[in-house]
Amino acid sequence: MMQRQARQWRGAGIPIGFVPTMGYLHAGHLSLVREARRQVGREGRVVVSIYVNPTQFGPAEDLAKYPRDLPRDLKLCRAAGADMVFTPADAAMYPGRAEGRYSTYVVEETLGQGMEGASRPAHFRGVTTVVAKLFNLVLPDVAVFGQKDYQQAAIIRRMVADLNFPVKIVVSPTQREADGLAMSSRNKFLDAEQRAQAVILFHALQAAKAAVAAKPMSAARLKQDLREFFTAAPLARLDYVEFFDPETLAPVRRVVRGTHLALAAAFGRTRLLDNARL
Repeated sequence: MMQRQARQWRGAGIPIGFVPTMGYLHAGHLSLVREARRQVGREGRVVVSIYVNPTQFGPAEDLAKYPRDLPRDLKLCRAAGADMVFTPADAAMYPGRAEGRYSTYVVEETLGQGMEGASRPAHFRGVTTVVAKLFNLVLPDVAVFGQKDYQQAAIIRRMVADLNFPVKIVVSPTQREADGLAMSSRNKFLDAEQRAQAVILFHALQAAKAAVAAKPMSAARLKQDLREFFTAAPLARLDYVEFFDPETLAPVRRVVRGTHLALAAAFGRTRLLDNARL
């Protein structure tokens, strides 16, 4: 049904904007919907997909507990101006997977090696596969992703270029809470004390920006400084601090203005990401 509708739109010369999500929408997602509308104009159509993709979750991760509230999401999409919400079932996206008969995946082999790729080895295989499938179903002219998941957006850009998808990728700025915490569907799992300490990720980004504004620094030295900075939030289990080239994602030895910083930390069972250009 989704692909048939998309073909009708494209046959009529109507541009399609697309926002892929896993649902439990927040203001950050809605900003992507508005950006998709801006990209395709009033004459275009904006599609939001809501699908909790099982192949990007590891065995010990929170697939079963990932927050879901489809009626709420549908209301938010309607208010944000989406024309269609696509909610495929697992059986449609991965036919035969439950019986072990699904075997085709899309793998990006360079940009996904470090950071999230190192911490979650099968994660990006699931992301690239589901996004490729969604692109084939929605047939978008433009797709909008959030900068909070910087590595993911870079990998999708590479996939689109390498596999010749006729899709423009737009990366929209991270939306933040009033205290700076990046908006995430997983924030709801934080208890009051964890939530209070989670803002350490944003503060660490600000501290790194201030340090590099003064002078270039050794990446090893600044990593150590930030690890010590995280001791102010005893509930945080820091996974990684990485300084890298914003285009190639290659780690750098010296941090200068324009270097990108990504952080990941867990608070209880809730894992949060953030990043910024320094």
